Formats: sequence, C-alpha cells, structure tokens
Amino acid sequence: MTMDPAHGTIGGNDADQRDVQKNNFAEIGGNSEPHQEPRRVNNDPRAKQQKGNQVRRDRRDVHGWVVLDKPIGMTSTQAVAVLKRLFNAKRAGHAGTLDPLASGGLPIALGEATKTVPFVMDGRKRYQFTVCWGEERDTDDIEGRVTATSDQRPTREAILALLPRFTGVIEQIPPRYSAIKVQGERAYDLARDGEVVELAPRPVEIHHLALVDQPDTDRAVFEAECGKGTYVRALARDMGRILGTYGHICALRRTLVGPFGENDMIPLDQLEALCDRAASGEGSLADALLPVETALDDIPALAVTRAHAARLHRGQAVLLRGRDAPTCSGTVYVTVAGRLLALAEVGNGEIIPKRVFNLTGLTASPGRNERN
Repeated sequence: MTMDPAHGTIGGNDADQRDVQKNNFAEIGGNSEPHQEPRRVNNDPRAKQQKGNQVRRDRRDVHGWVVLDKPIGMTSTQAVAVLKRLFNAKRAGHAGTLDPLASGGLPIALGEATKTVPFVMDGRKRYQFTVCWGEERDTDDIEGRVTATSDQRPTREAILALLPRFTGVIEQIPPRYSAIKVQGERAYDLARDGEVVELAPRPVEIHHLALVDQPDTDRAVFEAECGKGTYVRALARDMGRILGTYGHICALRRTLVGPFGENDMIPLDQLEALCDRAASGEGSLADALLPVETALDDIPALAVTRAHAARLHRGQAVLLRGRDAPTCSGTVYVTVAGRLLALAEVGNGEIIPKRVFNLTGLTASPGRNERN
C-alpha cells in the first residue's frame, strides 16, 4: 500500500520492438494482475465459442482506466475478472492490491493502459481506517485470530502525541500475512501453513497521518497518506503496541491512488447498469473509461509532428534541434495531434521510444479527458 511520485526512468535501453510491432502485452512488475486470452484461430469474426452450455464471446480491444469503488468482500483479482468480463476486454490488470476487507479505489487498467500501471502504483495512496483497541490479531485486521489482549484504552491526548512518531520516513515491519516473498514463497502462504515468518523492517514514507474521530474508547478513526510499500495494518499494530494496548484494523477504505481520487470512482452496481444500457444501445461503455494518459499526470507531455510520430511508432529515435528541441528531459509521454503515442526518454534533444501505444478499439469518450 504505497507510492512515491512517478518521475522514474522507464526500464530498458532499447524500444520494445515486440511492443511496437505487435503491441503484445508486456508483463508489469508489482501487484498488477494482467489477464490475456490465448490466441484462437477463427475465420468467422462473428462466431462465438461454446464451452458446455456457455457461449463465449470473442474478446475485444478496450483501452483506458476504470476506477472501481471496490465493495468489501471482493478480492482485487476477482474485481479485475469482473471488469474484464463486463467490457469483454482482452487485457486487464490492477494498480495495487486492495484487501477483501477494504473498500474504495481500485484502478483497473484495460488494454494499452496496462503499460502505464507502474506510474499509478508508484504514486501516493490515501486511506481512512478504523483501529479497534484491545486486541492484536495475527493478520493485523479483523479477520485474523486474536493473539494478545489488553484492558487498557488510549486517551485522545495520547493518540495525538503519538502521531508525529509515525509521520515521515519510518521503519516498518510488514504484516506476516502479506504478499512479500520469503525465499521464493509469499509470506501469507507460509503463515497459513503455520510457519513463523520473520520479516525484516524496511523504510516507508507516511506523508500525513491524522486522528479523524474517536467514536468511543474502543475505536479511533484515522486518515493516512503514504508512499509505496506502506502497510496500514502494520501501522495499526505498531500504534497499539506503543500506546500500551493492542490494535487491529476493523475498517479500511482507500480514497486516493496516484492520480485517481474519489470523484473518479464508480461503484460496481453503477458499472453493471451502464453495461446493461450499452448492450441495449442506450449508452456506451466508453463513458466509464478514463483515458490511458490519465495515469501519466505527473510526467511531462511532448507533442511531435506526424512525420516524427511515424518514426517513433516504428521504435526509431528522433533527434530534434533548434526551435524544435524539447525543453524537458527524462521520462515523457509523446502525443501526436492530441493523441497518446508513446512513453519515451528525452536527452540532448533525442527522443527514444520505450513503450508505444496502439489505441485502436474502444477508448474513453472525448468528454472524459476533462475530469472534474
């Protein structure tokens, strides 16, 4: 659960030729979970495949972001599968796991948007969460087994005095039930098998931490804005220990992920209703999509001519001199005639493409470029 501003350099020294020529999906590291259908030979584009009594539609190209207001009880993987089915999309992946216990923003990338997932994952995240005092649990949330108890309850003054200790760059031990790998295996798998998992502390950055409410002596509501790798469950655990009681997360909602806030979120029932209307010709699924470049808000845009765009689309570098020389350097996203073309590196007047986009298919409605 985390993020730092996404100004980093895109990996690789050469343009991804397979990406340029075939627009194949390149796996993205982190918590994204791409889904891609195997290629099928089908001479009739209208044909539908059958498996048992089920009719299977051919997948289509859909490009953009959907920020699902994920309901409690659904896993991030399930959410990706649901959206992939609703849009009948070929490719999909999410930008940062949200626990089943949690609700709120789960950005899901469709099609070519999957190439921009790292820029969202590396951004800040904001959470509102409730800590229940008096019990520590092995998962550090309400779904776990109680491992320690206390009758002591913290005062408001004690909580407020503690918050500065958890603001800025701190050392945090991740929960035993986490996706961190230990000798090639996920920590949560080892913990479920009864093994004692000792995870090393690591630095994380908490930009903001505030006490929002204290409904009673057993509960406190907080808001936190944090960087990449921060576990809110560990935050609740550690605050409880220092306060002389124990604590665990009993409610959690994510309200910000990189450039995506609450105004961008769409509940699942609204999305399903939109899909039903689109199927009957009363609307368009494009209305639910945010443009691919929405994920690139924190990096500069660079417009090029159609002639230069043709070279970049083939994976070839472009050298600009004189008045045409770019004023920025580092990572940029390149546009032609207002349309996203590529992610590139700029240096000494040279534009080197790293990821080229092919936005043929369903994309966001033109009005979606103007966000509230």
